[in-house]
Amino acid sequence: MQRRLARRLKPVILRRLKEEVAKDLPEKIEQVRYCELSDSQRQVYKSILEESRGMIHDAEGGRRRMLALTALLRLRQACCDLRLLNLPGVDEEDGSVKMEELEGLLEEAVAGGHRVLVFSQFVQMLQGIVPVLMEKGFEFCYLDGQTRNRGEVVRRFQESSVPVFLISLKAGGVGLNLTGADTVIHVDPWWNPAVEAQATDRAHRIGQKRVVTSYRLITRNTVEEKILALQERKRKLIASTLDQDVSGSGAGLSENEIFELFG
Repeated sequence: MQRRLARRLKPVILRRLKEEVAKDLPEKIEQVRYCELSDSQRQVYKSILEESRGMIHDAEGGRRRMLALTALLRLRQACCDLRLLNLPGVDEEDGSVKMEELEGLLEEAVAGGHRVLVFSQFVQMLQGIVPVLMEKGFEFCYLDGQTRNRGEVVRRFQESSVPVFLISLKAGGVGLNLTGADTVIHVDPWWNPAVEAQATDRAHRIGQKRVVTSYRLITRNTVEEKILALQERKRKLIASTLDQDVSGSGAGLSENEIFELFG
């Protein structure tokens, strides 16, 4: 059925892929860096998951969907940093395995002369990275939805040697030219793969002279691994429909896809 649909769509859909337009564009390398939850994170994650499953099971209609989306948000926050949940008495050294992984990636990249874009959907996560950069003496630029001098911040990064740019996915996922960077780190995954691809392409676009490496930080045995699998299913679906390789698909989640994440 998908092949028949692809044949019907092909005459009416004109798509020009970046590879066709910018044939001299350097390669883009994508890697997944897996992390194991810390003991504290695992305990909180399991608690949220068990509590949420019971509440979702007992709910009906629109309330069920709302509870599921709220639970997904909290689970994803637990995967990133327990401080995002505003829990009392969080041990910073055991509260975020991703912060440790990110710190290592940044040190390696900066030492190798690379410049890095760090994307997260959670502004609080980006703000938590700031003290780490300051402690290491790394200069950085910062952009989220509250940034007023957006153009000036982007220009400073592009026209200088500042090694790190912290960007909220919503504020900086599209419309920016950041070819001064050759490394991209996605701290947390989003279920629409096109959103992440567009963010990575702030660096991998016309004007880029270096190979771009994109990392995604994924915690094992969590909802993040399921989101990664969901992204791949969406890619394959749209690719088979259009009979071409693409980087994304629909932006939303169906109810079945939402509830599958709790399986």
